[in-house]
Amino acid sequence: METLEESTQPLRVNRTRKGIHAKAPPSPHADPSDPSLYFNRELSHLQFNIRVLEQALDASHPLLDRLMFLLIFSSNLDEFFEIRVAGLKRQLALGHDEGGVDGLGPARVLNAISRISHEQVERQYRVLNDTLVPALEEYRIRFRRRAQWTPDQAAWVAEYFAAEIAPVISPIGLDPSHPFPRLVNKSLNFIVELDGVDAFGRDGGMAILPAPRSLPRLIRLPDWLSDEGFTDYVFLSSMIHAHAHEVFPGMEVEGCYQFRLTRNADLSVDPEEVSDLASALRGELLARRYGSGVRLEVADNCPDHLIDFLRRQFELGEEDLYRVNGPVNLTRMMAVLGDVDRPEMRYRRFFPGLPKSLRGEVDMFSVIASGDLLLHHPFQSFAPVEELVRQAARDSDVMAIKQTLYRTGADSALVGALVEAARAGKEVTVVIELRARFDEADNLALASRLQEAGAIVIYGVMAYKTHAKLIHIVRREGGTLRHYAHLGTGNYHAKTAKLYTDYSLMTANETLCEDVHRVFQQLSGMGKPRKINTLLHAPFTLHERLVAMIDRETKLAEEGKKARLIIKCNAITEPKLIRALYRASQAGVRCDLIIRGMCCLRPGVPGISDNIHVRSIIGRFLEHTRVYYFHNAGDHEVWCSSADAMERNMFHRIETCFPLLDRKIAQQVRKDLDTYLLDNCQSWVLDADGLYHLQESGDAEPISAQETLLYAYASQA
Repeated sequence: METLEESTQPLRVNRTRKGIHAKAPPSPHADPSDPSLYFNRELSHLQFNIRVLEQALDASHPLLDRLMFLLIFSSNLDEFFEIRVAGLKRQLALGHDEGGVDGLGPARVLNAISRISHEQVERQYRVLNDTLVPALEEYRIRFRRRAQWTPDQAAWVAEYFAAEIAPVISPIGLDPSHPFPRLVNKSLNFIVELDGVDAFGRDGGMAILPAPRSLPRLIRLPDWLSDEGFTDYVFLSSMIHAHAHEVFPGMEVEGCYQFRLTRNADLSVDPEEVSDLASALRGELLARRYGSGVRLEVADNCPDHLIDFLRRQFELGEEDLYRVNGPVNLTRMMAVLGDVDRPEMRYRRFFPGLPKSLRGEVDMFSVIASGDLLLHHPFQSFAPVEELVRQAARDSDVMAIKQTLYRTGADSALVGALVEAARAGKEVTVVIELRARFDEADNLALASRLQEAGAIVIYGVMAYKTHAKLIHIVRREGGTLRHYAHLGTGNYHAKTAKLYTDYSLMTANETLCEDVHRVFQQLSGMGKPRKINTLLHAPFTLHERLVAMIDRETKLAEEGKKARLIIKCNAITEPKLIRALYRASQAGVRCDLIIRGMCCLRPGVPGISDNIHVRSIIGRFLEHTRVYYFHNAGDHEVWCSSADAMERNMFHRIETCFPLLDRKIAQQVRKDLDTYLLDNCQSWVLDADGLYHLQESGDAEPISAQETLLYAYASQA
């Protein structure tokens, strides 16, 4: 009988010469629905985070960017516990321990997560302390521990503590009249052991010292306090630790140890019980800060009796405890990346390119009317998308603008243009998804700003998140109405457009624009879905058509014709799509999957998925494009989409998938896909046994897809 250890072993991660290792699973049966043919979603998600951590060890990346990868791992792990681990714990609390398509129930998955996460967190701090910190010091960037402070530095810290920290810090003694406080999610806190008698005659015991959230976690020392040429930083935690005795005058501080609690941060809004989504979310946002605990991080020198005390307070087990050798809030070290101006320690700067038709001052409507335009961000600029809406806002012939907003940023130029258009009297309709995770507060503020300007703001469909990326513009031209549209694979966020790879299609194609118009009508109105002619539309036609197009390749292969498909997306977890790919592979279809994150499909299994090849590209930019390519007996089809191949995208979100009707544009995207498939520098290949290994160039010419595209589309500084 298969043991628990064996069943989770394919997702156990260890550093080997080849990369991330996993023991080979038992040979699967020939049944495509067999659980052994599917990786667990949560564990696959965790593996992606580990591939990010691997980048911190890759000397081909500049040093500060290696630090960035390590901090991104920390941030990703925070969200992983806040959402995914919290969800698994909630299932157990409700008495649900059934296995999913992979056969693993929540209890078994949580056990595997705990084991893997403990290994990787310990490794993360080892990489930071033993590799990155010494390397940064060689570049004269130092993080000064208390024992390393010079007398002058210690004096400056004392003054800083007295002036900036002491006035806003609030110690909380623990006794019957001062119960254990409710601590904010992921906040930095200290548990303090005290000896002595206070002013009220109370014997010393324990206290909690929350670090002020308004203060930076990393403080740069003045240059005159550092050795010549050095940039020195001190952690806020070190400052508080050094001066904790001043917070408890007359008491002896016998121990002061930092800790951080991660809470369940998933919002829970019941569509059947909500009459006002915005009001309900405002209440949930406050609750998020105080959800149930899911992880406790403590300094590794904290005594066991204090750790046990904290675990009891938060109702957490030993498996939820993480002892760390360094700051418990590593993500706050991101401040260094913005503070240090050392170009030689970062990726070389580049200027996003522009198609020739968009260079200089151009009339966006004339350019788009002459033919479809496709932009590949961040290699090409996001500015034309902003310029399109800006010109629409100021064009007297434009009558209406409609746009979806999922994540856009508080200072978005697009929102500014929409506000300007609404104030100018144009019909402006904005579909804002209030439930975009961790952007809910920003989106509530954006909604208020747009409503005050006179725009119509819609919160989408209650039971479905609006994840589609669409703009629809109606313009009067020569006595008739002309329609323009933008469709994208990514968010309308200028900052992430410089970091994420995405496609933007701008078109005046009548059929596509009419379909976009109908999607907006459906979002703002009620009734049966109207026929959409060209777009694929979730939750209605997208899943069914994707399965049908995969099955079409299968049929062509069975008829002896050439068949091929390429899918590039962030994740593939939906069982019916996976089974369709297994059928295609069994028929001889070459299936290349470029999946950045979660992949529940097991490639290379004899007789099942021999013809499926999976790779994950991890590099300078976050791969975010969603592309579906089908050979279709030589009548090639290329589709771009806002949707990943996941259950939530197919059935629980409003998504669109749009064809590239211009053959030249479709060929360019196919060429981009081929570039990714040739990558032998940043490509992690997934084997049947769950092993991700970094593809090595060997004697071949090294090819980095992202660098190739950067040089093809953009200019270097």
